[in-house]
Amino acid sequence: MNKIIAMVRKELIDAARDKRSVMAGLYYAIGTPLIMCGLFMVLIGQLTSPDDLKISITNPDKAPDLVRFLSNKGITQGEAGAKDLKAIELIISPDYAKQMNQGKGAEITIVADNSEEKLQNSIRRLEKQLQAYSAEMGSLRLIARGIDPRVVQPLKVNVHDQATTDSKGGMILGIAIFTMIYSVFISGMNLAIDTSAGERERNSLALLLSHPLTTRQLVLSKIIAVGLFALLGLVLILLVSKVAYTFVPWQELGFSVSITSEFMALMLLVGIPVALMAACLQLFVSFMAKTFKEAQSYLTMVLFVPLALSMAASYNIAPDVLQWLPVSGQQQALMDFIKGKDMNMLQLLVSTLGTLAIAVILALGMEKSLKSEKVIFGL
Repeated sequence: MNKIIAMVRKELIDAARDKRSVMAGLYYAIGTPLIMCGLFMVLIGQLTSPDDLKISITNPDKAPDLVRFLSNKGITQGEAGAKDLKAIELIISPDYAKQMNQGKGAEITIVADNSEEKLQNSIRRLEKQLQAYSAEMGSLRLIARGIDPRVVQPLKVNVHDQATTDSKGGMILGIAIFTMIYSVFISGMNLAIDTSAGERERNSLALLLSHPLTTRQLVLSKIIAVGLFALLGLVLILLVSKVAYTFVPWQELGFSVSITSEFMALMLLVGIPVALMAACLQLFVSFMAKTFKEAQSYLTMVLFVPLALSMAASYNIAPDVLQWLPVSGQQQALMDFIKGKDMNMLQLLVSTLGTLAIAVILALGMEKSLKSEKVIFGL
């Protein structure tokens, strides 16, 4: 145990000397919550207070009531000579008033490029308001003929939403959990590459094995060091998220998002086996690579597997299968916790044991591979 502790100290000291490499892995944990909160604040601002939509209206004098209705909804006639005035054009038929008086369908035409991504939301907004006006005029026509508008609505659907403000916020935190779990894999990646492929390129790996140190002790020390950095990234992203998410005006959307101490404790508890598996996976792949750059390339591809599992759990893709697998099983349990649901402890236990089993298999594989000269010298 003393040898393992000494080796862990050596790995951490080496990592601390290369501050740029360390911070490169921790920038994700620090920056991701800040970027996400910034995006959420912009999105909430657009949803709660949309800007006025300026369009070009042809023959507005033929339908003054329609123009007034759209104006009350923030859709107005743009000023002459405006740059984007012709982006969306609403053409009112010259016979609009006559068709309305006769109880016919009055013709209006929307002219716009629907392939333009920036215009799609504006086009849908205009279409939605035109449909609302059409429904209002239809009801007035029925009333004028002595018909109750409810006759054409055979179903009256009442929706009782049982979701609480916290469970609605859980949908947002589900995305946040995805970034938190992924930070475990990102934070220790640089150290994993440096302490394996990097040491081999510096010819220090063979020197370490020449000391009175078993291969198992060497592997365990490296796993612990990389695992500690992975957990450090998880702690940082939890602390930054707890502070940053309080500045987002969630109440304007009708729900709340809060990272509680209980959630942070559960996240750390669940994150420990994930961090061990991440450390074993990254070290194993790095030792199999012959050069530092080759290890970086391999790990970039390998990390798509936990990324896909975590993302699939976030969007409920094949949830019955994923709840029993590593990474996705832990994420599903955390999502149930923040939504106030009962966690399936059996599924969490199976996914956690599966995570630890993969870590043990990879560790044993590393121990066996480091007894080969081809791996030690990168032949």
